[in-house]
Amino acid sequence: MRRLILFRHGKAVPHDAAPDFDRGLTARGMRDSAGVGAYLASEHILPDMALVSPALRTKMTWDEAKPALGDVDVRYDKALYLASSDLVLRLVQSIPDRVATLILVGHNPSLHDLAQELIGYGDRYELARLREHMPTAGIVVLDCDIDHWSDLAVRSARLERFRTPERDQGE
Repeated sequence: MRRLILFRHGKAVPHDAAPDFDRGLTARGMRDSAGVGAYLASEHILPDMALVSPALRTKMTWDEAKPALGDVDVRYDKALYLASSDLVLRLVQSIPDRVATLILVGHNPSLHDLAQELIGYGDRYELARLREHMPTAGIVVLDCDIDHWSDLAVRSARLERFRTPERDQGE
């Protein structure tokens, strides 16, 4: 069994504030990102490895979330920036088998597309909500009944949960 956490970066500053790669997070983006780390820790969903896009907003997202998550091996991969969902899937398939739980901090549309492609089953209401939108600082937790990351394939995962900052604030 493998677990994959898809974590979209927090709310970023406007596009005209800096070149896209160098856009940082807003105060809300930092707060929401830290909240995701705290939520994952409180639910005992602790990654062994983080695969992070090196764009400033994704690095800042990870920096805000990681204190709650303990010692996590981190790998920054420029291929995640502006990647297609197919490329992201190939990157995940290359993860060493020693990693049981992987958190991937990246961007839309690739994370949203990948989540929809990987999910084969799960709560239909959460699936419908995810089809609509994966907002900033949203997380998708997928349980994958596979022994090796290289076996991860379309429709092979179960949607374990889909959390958004807006939903968490309302509860």
